[in-house]
Amino acid sequence: MGGLSRGRATQTEIDGKVAIRLTGEVSLKNNGGFIQIAFDLKNSGQTFDASSWTGIKLNVFGNNEIYDIRLRTDQIVRPWQSFRKEFLAKKEWTSIRLPFFNFQPHRIEETLDPARLRRIGVLAIGRQMQADISVARVELYR
Repeated sequence: MGGLSRGRATQTEIDGKVAIRLTGEVSLKNNGGFIQIAFDLKNSGQTFDASSWTGIKLNVFGNNEIYDIRLRTDQIVRPWQSFRKEFLAKKEWTSIRLPFFNFQPHRIEETLDPARLRRIGVLAIGRQMQADISVARVELYR
């Protein structure tokens, strides 16, 4: 978490779907500004080759707010670097497809190489907000 932001991740069931739910308050105070849920693609921290897929598909239920998905690869050496894409989390279960070519590099000169993926994160970031997003599924699609 950043600065004074507060968040909590819990396992829940919404409309019959088991999900991880991220709730909390994003605060911009004290150089803050985010809360997140994230996972490594391999327990060992090694890279995962996703180059034969088109992108990432999320099954989400939110509160009609904009969230970020952030990808980290072994190309990234600083904590503030990432490849990112915003998406709207509606107040209903929605499948969102995010092609790899739509991810923008942040504070890195590289282009996303899906063959070098390590970590995926879902963030509430960048503005004062009440976060409430549930993620039932994260998968690759062709």
